[in-house]
Amino acid sequence: MFGMGTDIGIDLGTAYVLVYVKGKGIVLREPSIVAVKERTGEVIAVGEEARKMVGRTPANIVTIKPLKQGVISDYDATEQMLKYFIHKAIGYRLIKPCIGVCVPSGITEVERRAVEDATRLAGARYVETIEEPIAAAIGAGIDISRPCGSMIVDIGGGTTDIAVISLGGAVVKKSIKVAGDNFDETIIKYMRKKYSMLIGERTAEEIKINVGSVLKREIPAEIEIRGRNLVSGLPKNIVVTSEEIKEALEEPITSIIEGIKAVLEITPPELASDISDRGIVLTGGGSLIYGLDQLITLETGINTVIADDAISSVATGTGEWVEYRYARSHKKK
Repeated sequence: MFGMGTDIGIDLGTAYVLVYVKGKGIVLREPSIVAVKERTGEVIAVGEEARKMVGRTPANIVTIKPLKQGVISDYDATEQMLKYFIHKAIGYRLIKPCIGVCVPSGITEVERRAVEDATRLAGARYVETIEEPIAAAIGAGIDISRPCGSMIVDIGGGTTDIAVISLGGAVVKKSIKVAGDNFDETIIKYMRKKYSMLIGERTAEEIKINVGSVLKREIPAEIEIRGRNLVSGLPKNIVVTSEEIKEALEEPITSIIEGIKAVLEITPPELASDISDRGIVLTGGGSLIYGLDQLITLETGINTVIADDAISSVATGTGEWVEYRYARSHKKK
């Protein structure tokens, strides 16, 4: 099926959508957000343009994240979002593209079919899904075809996918619904509880990116943010430190580490030995939290590294997988 016209790979993430075009690499990375008119459902903005509207829309317009914890929560919005991104990435084509699209490893068959159907309706001629940890491993430069164990931990927006991969497949895998979005939610709750201050998702993400930590920094970091005081109702500025965010993130980070340990505990001994030698590889935007690789190393006793281009690993892996599929189908001809 692959090889006729344009082939593309899509990382359909809860937080961001990345599109990889065969021969060009990643050509698009935009937020998974859609702005619609509430009464009619008419889409008025997608991606970065919709993100700019978050928290600033009038009553008749709402911003939607059509994917929750790695699966479709709003089918129509997902279809419209995909259609927009596909067109933006490759324009209008006489021959529709073949698309490889990523899904979490814990997805059900019904949820998988929903992704395939939405992608097909958005303009794909042929759709094939690939599990995120497999794509992440390929994108991180791991040769998944070898008969040895490699452990990948992909911390995305909605899910953290943990897998031990050997001979091209996941031998042991686990998907937990704790990831980057949970980090943001935890920060929002922390600010409300400690400072009686309400902040939005964008501010929480800004805090996470700039001063997010899971280990004590040698040089403490801080950021000044603005929110609304819940007592007075007035705007207020405060300075937030990396030590405070370390405290705030303790619960979701503990859940991820427990998930990694749970997978290691049921990994076959030979593959566990390989992982001990080769280490654990982290991918996804959530892996970039300061000190996470060091903390996992301390907790598991296994050397842990962050992939070179952690944010793009899944999209790159999906694209490379699509190119491999094309090369194989072309060779058969």
